[in-house]
Amino acid sequence: MLRGGAYYQRSLRWGALGLATLIVATAATGEANARSHRRHHHRAASAGSSDAYQPSYASIVVDANSGAIMQETNADSPRHPASITKIMTLYMLFERLASGKMTMNTELPVSAHAAAQAPSKLGLKPGDTIRVESAIRGIVTRSANDVAVVIGEAIGGDETNFGRMMTAKARSLGMNHTFYHNASGLPDDLQITTARDQSILARAIQDRFPQYYHYFSTPSFVFRGNVIRNHNHLLGRIPGLDGMKTGYIRASGFNIVTSVRRGGRHIIAVVFGGRTARARDARVVDLIDSNINVASIKRTAPPLAEGVETAEADAPAVKETKETKVAAVAPAFAAAPTASAQPVAAPPLAPASARSAEIPPEAGSTDPIKPNPVKTFIVRAAGTRTASLSAPAPDSRRLAPSPASANPGSVTTVSTVKAASAPLPPPPGAKPGVLGVLPANKVASAGDSVPVTASTAEVSAKRGGGWMIQVGAFDDEADAKQRLDTCQSKAKGLLGKADPFTERVSRGEKALVRARFAGLEKDQAEAACKTLKRSDIPCMLLKN
Repeated sequence: MLRGGAYYQRSLRWGALGLATLIVATAATGEANARSHRRHHHRAASAGSSDAYQPSYASIVVDANSGAIMQETNADSPRHPASITKIMTLYMLFERLASGKMTMNTELPVSAHAAAQAPSKLGLKPGDTIRVESAIRGIVTRSANDVAVVIGEAIGGDETNFGRMMTAKARSLGMNHTFYHNASGLPDDLQITTARDQSILARAIQDRFPQYYHYFSTPSFVFRGNVIRNHNHLLGRIPGLDGMKTGYIRASGFNIVTSVRRGGRHIIAVVFGGRTARARDARVVDLIDSNINVASIKRTAPPLAEGVETAEADAPAVKETKETKVAAVAPAFAAAPTASAQPVAAPPLAPASARSAEIPPEAGSTDPIKPNPVKTFIVRAAGTRTASLSAPAPDSRRLAPSPASANPGSVTTVSTVKAASAPLPPPPGAKPGVLGVLPANKVASAGDSVPVTASTAEVSAKRGGGWMIQVGAFDDEADAKQRLDTCQSKAKGLLGKADPFTERVSRGEKALVRARFAGLEKDQAEAACKTLKRSDIPCMLLKN
């Protein structure tokens, strides 16, 4: 009996132990299943997020020897530049080096604002300094945001002002769809560019600063004992690739600007909106391989020269026609479909009140000045050729003034002549058109019927100054004259001896009336423009 009771107790103990084991095993299995479900859900969510991440694609390939566009897709559509911004940051720095305002050994101070930038960065501390050459290498390799701001503050005083200077520089290069608001490319809704504009900058920085461009091919450098390698993994892998810049923020995707030279050929390839760095690199390599062998061997395009740099780069408030057309070649390969150019609305910059500190006080008397009589010149621009940053400036033709121009108060009639069959050389100092369309007295090409007027030059020559300023272009002449009166009242002492005049330009059924002042020296014209822009009046310098 006792033996049976003991057996019964042992059975109960084993049964309880088995039940406990079963419960534990079931719980463990449930937890494992839950973990597996969570991992599967996370992977599915990640996959969904990846599928939803579709940055906007854009690309362009330019033959740097001829200036021809070899391929383009969405090349004029707005994109965020990300760290490609730093190409312009270095352009501004190279400009200071070339002018002697800085040297490679100049020590640049690090502010708290610069040190606080998000990665990637060198980890500079407030109160530190960094040599210019180290700053260049830090930007080219690590794409250091703190260093970019250090450079911006050293040149512009603060990063906001440096952004305005960068945008003004972009305009002077013909980058009409680019707006910079910071020196690094960190996320900013208003910081935009296009693939075409970045191809212009890539060519310009090589043309103007060949003595510094080699830094873009830096594979690595040592900073404070640490080896920093270049983010551009195509360096050393793609034959002839001599540098440029990568960039990434989520809003832009993975971007890259490349420059490749092989066998005398030279192309610029730009890609925006890669989903991954690997996909971006593969796409740009495909573009390089598809185009480099059909590029020009001989350099025929002139160096990309800057136009007149404006102090501000706000969107124009007047109806000024701007066109930039680049001759294209028919490639011997199937190119990606080309999207039509889309106009880009210019985002606003800081208001005039925030910019007033950079404008010097107005020079001259504060007494009211009497407006000068306004002369009107008519220019019918049928047949006018557009100037391109990739083609030589059109030849100039000079005509004797028409008899009507002898009367200062009369309207000058424009003569139309047939250009000589043999092209004439461009005048000294000729540059691609700042406005996109050259003034009518600067345009002619063999075989064209070109309307030309010498009256603009006469107005300037009378005073002896070789510079003009344009303060607007309007549909109505009365508005143009009103603008001239307003400018005379705003720029007292600067425009009192200048010659105000209006110039009518007709393009088919469209007509514009330009408001201009002539007879100025360069320093007078620059001072007048600064003063007018302080009052939010657009102003552009023009060389006769």
